[in-house]
Amino acid sequence: MIEIATLCIAVIAIIAAARIAEDFLVPVVTGILLSYALRPLVSALERIRVPRLLAAALVMTVLVGLLSGTGYAIRDDVNAAIAELPGAARKLRLVIAESARQSPGAMTHVTAAAEELDRAAAAAQGKPVMNAPAPPRDGVAAQFQSFVEHQTEKALGVFSEIVFALLVAFFLIAAGDTFRRKVAKLAGESLRRRRVAVEVLDEIDGQIQKYLVTLVLANVLIAAATWVALLLLGLPNAGMWGVATGIVHVIPYAGAAVATFSIGVAMFLHSGSIASAAIAMLVIAAIATLIGIGYSSWLQGKASRMNAVAVFVGVLFFGWLWGGWGLLLGLPILAVVKSISDRVEPLHPLSELLAA
Repeated sequence: MIEIATLCIAVIAIIAAARIAEDFLVPVVTGILLSYALRPLVSALERIRVPRLLAAALVMTVLVGLLSGTGYAIRDDVNAAIAELPGAARKLRLVIAESARQSPGAMTHVTAAAEELDRAAAAAQGKPVMNAPAPPRDGVAAQFQSFVEHQTEKALGVFSEIVFALLVAFFLIAAGDTFRRKVAKLAGESLRRRRVAVEVLDEIDGQIQKYLVTLVLANVLIAAATWVALLLLGLPNAGMWGVATGIVHVIPYAGAAVATFSIGVAMFLHSGSIASAAIAMLVIAAIATLIGIGYSSWLQGKASRMNAVAVFVGVLFFGWLWGGWGLLLGLPILAVVKSISDRVEPLHPLSELLAA
């Protein structure tokens, strides 16, 4: 019992430390996993006589160029969507006002009744009856501005974490096998322990590469399904929206939310109907849920030889622990834990729990 209690306390302490040190651990873990994913490209360049430092710099430059080029390619569509927001808000206001005038809802009646009761109470006390003060005109605008400022601050924080992760990945790749040799040396003096450490590192390489392949495949399926769905719903530029959805869905949770909201706005501007916009948003949310969470988790579980339940619960846990970053890093971390527990005898029960 004492050993179990000690183990539970240690696990809780580790989780608490990981939660507190999120700002430091997330970029470091991301950089380490990214270095494993990019290592084969650097090794291929090294085999054709390219110095490793130059090869690492070249691979990182191409990666940053691809990310920047993707942002540059969709900038016009993003600007156009943002420029249409005032028109969408105006249309939404008019539709809501017209709907309330034609068929007032329960809340409208309750509000009117409350105002009449206030007037009756004031008249009974001999006070002058005054109309309810109008709400401040800039209330929604101020809240929206505060929301935009908050999201901008978060975006800058995410950008700094990405830069830090890229730097960590670059230094690890440029170091070559130095890190692997140090890990093998720390595993112990016996040849068997060092061999196990090298095997674990090699399997981690393979698991992370499989994860990236399945991530790309899932995003391609999301893009194709979104394109077909929007084409059937009659939204113009359905192909562009499909590609944009597949790209932004790389960002877990937030990417799907942004795509769903943007497509809803686009459908509302095109049709002028809230019902059509709601249907489009529900369809995109269903695609993101079924493919991005359900099918992707199943496919990644098969690639990493882990059962779908363990993958889903583990990803949810890391999502709770680190938010969007946890959703993105959860599966690779689980794959690393599975690779280690497969070869470390005291951790075999954990390996059995995660195994397919």
